[in-house]
Amino acid sequence: MREKYNQLTTLLGQIADLRHTAALLEWDQQTYMPEGAAVARGRQIATISTIAHNMSTSPELGSLLDELQSWAEGQGVDSTVCSLDRVARRDYMKEVRVPADYVEEFSIVTTAAHHAWTDARAKSAFAIFRPHLEKIVELNKRYISFFPPADHPYDTLLDNFEPGMKTAEVKAIFEKLRPAQVKLIQAISGRQQVNDKFMNLQYDEQKQWDFGVMVATAFGYDWRRGRQDRSAHPFTTSFSMDDVRITTRFEKNSGASALFSTMHETGHALYEQGISPELNRTPLEGGASLALHESQSRLWENIVGRSLPFWEYFYPQLQKIFPAHLAGIRLDDWYMGINRVERSLIRVEADEATYNLHIMLRLELEIAMIEGSINVKDLPEAWNARMQQYLGITPPDDAHGVLQDIHWAGGMLGYFSTYALGNLISAQLWEKHAADNPGIEEQMRKGDFTRLLDWLRGNIHCHGRKFEPQKLVERVTGRGIDPEPYMRYLEEKYGRIYGL
Repeated sequence: MREKYNQLTTLLGQIADLRHTAALLEWDQQTYMPEGAAVARGRQIATISTIAHNMSTSPELGSLLDELQSWAEGQGVDSTVCSLDRVARRDYMKEVRVPADYVEEFSIVTTAAHHAWTDARAKSAFAIFRPHLEKIVELNKRYISFFPPADHPYDTLLDNFEPGMKTAEVKAIFEKLRPAQVKLIQAISGRQQVNDKFMNLQYDEQKQWDFGVMVATAFGYDWRRGRQDRSAHPFTTSFSMDDVRITTRFEKNSGASALFSTMHETGHALYEQGISPELNRTPLEGGASLALHESQSRLWENIVGRSLPFWEYFYPQLQKIFPAHLAGIRLDDWYMGINRVERSLIRVEADEATYNLHIMLRLELEIAMIEGSINVKDLPEAWNARMQQYLGITPPDDAHGVLQDIHWAGGMLGYFSTYALGNLISAQLWEKHAADNPGIEEQMRKGDFTRLLDWLRGNIHCHGRKFEPQKLVERVTGRGIDPEPYMRYLEEKYGRIYGL
């Protein structure tokens, strides 16, 4: 059976190589590719994706998985062999249901949609993007039709990003979370607002870039196995665990958006760079789920990057870089400024107290589009109405509303809830790490994140996709995804900032 297993890993390695090649083309598409290459690039990605799909659904792969199942299970449920067989089988059973012509069409449609979204966002004109999104919604509905009926049609999409999670479970978590967050926001709104005017100045982009590189390096990002570039929407991509790349973007009159973007994407990249080498070129190479992935980005961006101990070390260095901007701005002023709570339009710039409301809005709209209760043409109006309902503000244009995120252009319906779930997991992991390592705040005051990264690597990163996400969270923290630690974190942090 060992020979059969070697045949399996060889085939899976070739499939991984093809998908990483497609990812490289997509990275170039969002960074350096000339605009005129969009059509050709769509065909190229479609060709590679189709070949990978055909190999992923081949009778050879199915036969190998069938022959190896009993032997693999005999190696122990936590073994790499058993986990690889289980995950590869799950992926195969999903892939085999999807026709190759659908994969090709999806690649072509989403490539065109990306460029339409970029143009629409720049011109704040949803009408440019609308026909592309209509195709994407229909493609997602077709995708759902390839699978047996679920408790809810959206379950099929959600399972691609958060394996095993049901729409009803996410709704239940959000129903528990929403009133607690609304109560906190209302309490904060009754307090004197903190000053953050010093954030809304023009900060030199190159100096912002250099400072972000300094922070990413301190976190543990390995530049020998990665790089940073610019893109319209920040993202992380991996072509192997030895080539994990991040991007950022700069906002005019914003002194910290690029920095927090860099910290966020570095969190993702640290996960990918920390996966055990034995999982290279296998289906186990990658994060356990999108929520686990987001837990890493949100932990480094917010729990670490917006903490007072972090800035006790880094703020004096930032002051040296921007002396004119930060003259007379005390550490406490800066700390409170970057943690200001306000009802804002843009998800990626939202504070921790309001962020999850942005996610709930998107989840509701995605479910409605799949159910057919909202048509794509009515999406801007529905978006604006929910923004007013949840946050008390209305976007002035499409760019600040329905067009602000790239995810729908990529066809990724089912993704958004993982951001909020990631927030919850990040607080659970932080509580557990703090209990295991009581000196973490003192280490951060010295700019030392080694123990934190080592703990995450040993408990989360190294396992890749070996364990189902809920089981991995329970394995590390003793329980499944739970909103309580996150609310404790928010209430303690903002209670101090706003004197609640």
